[in-house]
Amino acid sequence: MKESVAYHRVPDSPGLVLSTGHYAQYEFKPHYHLDYHLGVIVNGVQRQKINGKSALFGPGCISVVPPDQLHDGSTYSGDHYTLRTFRICAKLLESYLQDIFQRSTMPHFHGDLIEDPSIANALLKMHTTLDQGHPLQQLAVEQQWIATLEPLFQKLGATPKGNIEGGLSEYHWQLVRDYCHAHIHSKITLETLAGLCQMSRFQFLRRFETSCGLTPRAWLIRLRLERACELLKKPDQSIVQVASDVGFYDQSHFNRAFRQAFGVAPSHY
Repeated sequence: MKESVAYHRVPDSPGLVLSTGHYAQYEFKPHYHLDYHLGVIVNGVQRQKINGKSALFGPGCISVVPPDQLHDGSTYSGDHYTLRTFRICAKLLESYLQDIFQRSTMPHFHGDLIEDPSIANALLKMHTTLDQGHPLQQLAVEQQWIATLEPLFQKLGATPKGNIEGGLSEYHWQLVRDYCHAHIHSKITLETLAGLCQMSRFQFLRRFETSCGLTPRAWLIRLRLERACELLKKPDQSIVQVASDVGFYDQSHFNRAFRQAFGVAPSHY
């Protein structure tokens, strides 16, 4: 089986990107996203580690990955699998979830694998319809989303936020995130980030890895790539300019990192 992945931006639904990937040997290293990812396996099985748990992800299951949730993915027993995903910007999904949960503030969810064939089939049908460009009215789209998301996130369940023992406090973590987002195009040093938290570089490094499971360098590279995805959604974007805007000063390095993370060159996202 030839490995491939294709991305499709939905014109009538800004903030929504679909993907269909066929994987045989490709391995998703531990990573995170800035948006929500809903994944459904069409055939085959993926081994996935999410929320600290390793599990088998196959047909009838839905992978729910909130922003910043570390996860990975690989083939199981050397077999191939086909994965379809919805990459949904936080603003779009949270507008639905706030209505569903009748709350003005967004509930917090941990990522998980949910086994429910009926919801999985509903997501696959919606994915096919949107991917093929069938003319759906906005009302119909909203009805389908709410009818599918309500039982899915009810099963997932909201969880309270809390500090991770031995990690950064929620305040320091937000401070670091805000700084990196604001200075994404610039050089960011370990000394600067440690200084924001009034820690030594060693102390910060240890606490940072405990908090998110990645080194600051790996986390920052992923942030740059995720921000690049956001920019590439806009029409007439120069790859050179996007690379520069997210802090890659070598376009070949940017191209290699992007292809390794998403399976395609930036020009095909």
